[in-house]
Amino acid sequence: MKRIFEDNAYGDAPVAGCYWDTTVARPPRGPALEGSVSADVAIVGGGYTGLSAALHLAADHGVDVALLEANGIGWGASGRNGGFACIGGAKVSDAVLASRFGTEGLDEWHRVQKASADLVADLLERHAIEADAHSRAGEVVMAHRASDMAALRAEAPVLGRSYGVEVDLIERTDLVSEGLAGPQFHGAMRFPLGFALNPLKYALGLARGARKAGARIHEQSAVTRIERGRQGGYVLHAGTGRIEAKRLILATNGYSSEDLPDWMCARYLPAQSCVLVTRPLAAAEIGAQGWSSDHMAYDTRRLLHYFRLMPNRRFLFGMRGGVRATPAAHAALQARIRADFEAMFPAWAGVETPSFWSGLVCLARSSTPYVGRIGDWQNAWTGFGWHGNGVLLASYAGKLLAAMAVTKAQAPAVMAASPRRFPLGSWRRGLLAAAYGWYGLRDWW
Repeated sequence: MKRIFEDNAYGDAPVAGCYWDTTVARPPRGPALEGSVSADVAIVGGGYTGLSAALHLAADHGVDVALLEANGIGWGASGRNGGFACIGGAKVSDAVLASRFGTEGLDEWHRVQKASADLVADLLERHAIEADAHSRAGEVVMAHRASDMAALRAEAPVLGRSYGVEVDLIERTDLVSEGLAGPQFHGAMRFPLGFALNPLKYALGLARGARKAGARIHEQSAVTRIERGRQGGYVLHAGTGRIEAKRLILATNGYSSEDLPDWMCARYLPAQSCVLVTRPLAAAEIGAQGWSSDHMAYDTRRLLHYFRLMPNRRFLFGMRGGVRATPAAHAALQARIRADFEAMFPAWAGVETPSFWSGLVCLARSSTPYVGRIGDWQNAWTGFGWHGNGVLLASYAGKLLAAMAVTKAQAPAVMAASPRRFPLGSWRRGLLAAAYGWYGLRDWW
């Protein structure tokens, strides 16, 4: 495998302090692939995309499917994110999307995002996944400058019309009564779509559902080579095992490799996201800070923070950043997120944060996700580039990839454009350093 971050990013150290592993016991990892086997469809990647694809292929289409995961189910971003089942996935404005794909493409994109929320809610119910889902009222966007609040006032009615929902504005004077208080906030916009959940419990629930439907899941089975079969189809090599499949779905997102297959090289850009979680907060501590809402929340910074109060009264706080993944860089990232947490929620400056971890989200050069064919390979598809919003979008993409593998289903226009390569090739991490520096300056202008 050829990957662009240091080896530490792909090991267990960044996830060793993950809070979600204290909430549910991971089942023992399933058997690795051994010997020579076959399947109609082979899936690489045991996160939301791959698990959703496996579940829908087996349960809805009756397809013989085998999934290969290098580590354990939900080991990557799907088992260590902030649990924000919210809309998003494109890091450009609706105006830019309309210029690229027209008003019909933009309207379709809005429908897809609403459908993705409905899909995850349905999966939770249909497969009896107890994922601690809460805050069905959606999310709030916190303005960190007065000028950003003015922008939210202009955006709210447009969002409301686009999604057919009522979008509320909360002025700065009302933040305390709404339980959204903080010294850096100048108001907020409440958007009533999406909900919060335990991401690891959700991933493990998808795996249970897929297995129950007949999908075979091989953990500890890192794919090291993919060959195109002489008679069509593909041969995947993983350790001492190999699998021949008629069709292939690649679902590795930020944990992809430059050479699996070569077409992936430089078409994706992993970026680090990190999270800390406090100990349970007492009622007096919550009152002292003035943040009692259980809404998912994020601020309007370009280098945004995301945060929420969980049902057990622990507070989750996350942020992007960091272009190195060495142990020293990981420790520095922990110090930085702790400093930002204390600045934004000063009443909790003395509160312990026993859980801290990081993982890789995935960016695309177009700032839009991709679901479609792997280059000129026949009967081979991939989905990636959720831009930190994969709980809903990756789940939807998995269902879409399953449909592509058995029908002539097409991706929505916003998700169908073939991704261009980033400049600088294997050195493209340098683009993150430049972007973070620029965005950091813009956040304070």
